[in-house]
Amino acid sequence: MYYEIRIQGHLSPHWSEWFGGLTVVNGQDGEAVLTGWLADKAALYGILNQIQALNLTLIAVNPLPSVNSTKPGD
Repeated sequence: MYYEIRIQGHLSPHWSEWFGGLTVVNGQDGEAVLTGWLADKAALYGILNQIQALNLTLIAVNPLPSVNSTKPGD
């Protein structure tokens, strides 16, 4: 499933690899948005655990159903 995960504060793009290849985009509103494909709920929980381990503030987790049917490589 394709997800958008919003966290408080900005992150360097080099964190993308640590977050399973999710794209990191910093907004002008002071939030970082992680987006990308996660294989299953276990992968999502792994990312959420990493966010917690870094003591980051989670704002929202949004599955984006409009792109679920167009996963790259399918």
